[in-house]
Amino acid sequence: MRRIYAIGESLVDIIFRNNQPQAAKAGGAMLNTTVSLGRIGLPVSLVTEYAGDDVGNLINTFLEENGVDTGSVFRFDNGKTALALAFLDERNDAHYTFYKNYPPNRLEIATPSISGDDFLLYGSIYSVTREIRPNFMKLVNGARQNGAFIIYDPNFRKAHASELAEHKPMIMENLKDVTVMRGSDEDFMNIFGANDEDAAWSMVKDFCRSLVYTASSEKVAVRTHFFSGEFPVRKINPVSTIGAGDNFNAGLIASFYAAGIVPDDIKTLGKESWQKIISTAVDFASNVCMSYDNYIDLEFARRYRSASRSQI
Repeated sequence: MRRIYAIGESLVDIIFRNNQPQAAKAGGAMLNTTVSLGRIGLPVSLVTEYAGDDVGNLINTFLEENGVDTGSVFRFDNGKTALALAFLDERNDAHYTFYKNYPPNRLEIATPSISGDDFLLYGSIYSVTREIRPNFMKLVNGARQNGAFIIYDPNFRKAHASELAEHKPMIMENLKDVTVMRGSDEDFMNIFGANDEDAAWSMVKDFCRSLVYTASSEKVAVRTHFFSGEFPVRKINPVSTIGAGDNFNAGLIASFYAAGIVPDDIKTLGKESWQKIISTAVDFASNVCMSYDNYIDLEFARRYRSASRSQI
C-alpha cells in the first residue's frame, strides 16, 4: 500500500478577529494537510515534534482521532509545545505571532523508510530550519534515493524576507528532484522576484518535474516540461484563509493517490488530467476557507469518500 508522509511543525493556532479570540485549533501546515487526508481515509503519517505537555497531548489525540499515524512524532520534555496567534485582517488573511520553546535536541526520531511508491510532502519555514536540518535531510534524501513522489511547498512569506540570504541555499536544496513544486505567487515573488507563473517556472524547471502556481482568487497555473495550462478558482467569501494552501496540497495528493499517479507519469498528464487534479485541490481549499478549522470538514470528507467509492 502506498503511504503518505509529511514532515513539518505542529502547534496550536489561536485565531483572533477584531482583537478578540475566535477559536483555538491544532495547526501547522503539514498537520493541516495530514488531518484532511486522514479524514478521507488515506494512510498518512506526520513526522513532527511537540512536547509532552497538555497542549502536546491535545495535538496528539486530535491527530489520532483523525486517522493520522503519530509513530514518527518526537515528544520532548525540555520545552513547551509551540503556539501561534493568528490575527485575521479585513480579507480574513492572517498574520502571526509565534511562541516557541524547543529543546536543544530536535526531531530525534527513527527516520521512517519512505519507498518509491510513497508520497512525501514538506515545506514552510520548518524545511529551512537549521536546528532540524540534519534529520530533515536524512528523511528527504532517503525518499529521493527511493524515487518517492515528492511535493514541496516553500510557503515563504514576506515576514521572512530579511532572512532570504540565509534560507535560499536550503530552498534550492529542497527543490532537488521534486515531483511537484506547489507555491503561491507571493512565494515566488519573495524568493525569486518572479511576478508570474512563467517567470517562476523559468527559475525552478531545472530542479523539478512540475510547477503548480496558485494566484490567490485569480487562477491556478500548471507548468511541466510537456504541458502548460491555467485553471479557474471558485469565488467565495472566506471566513478564514489560514488552511487554504495546506488543503490545496491535500487535494493534490488525494487526486494523485486516487489516480495511481507516479513521478514518471507527470510527463504524460495533459489538460483533462490536470483539470481533474486542480479542481479537486480547489474544492479542498474552498471548503476549509468556510470555517475557522484548518482542515476539511467531516461532511466534505464523507462526500469525498462516498464519491471515490462510487468510481471504483
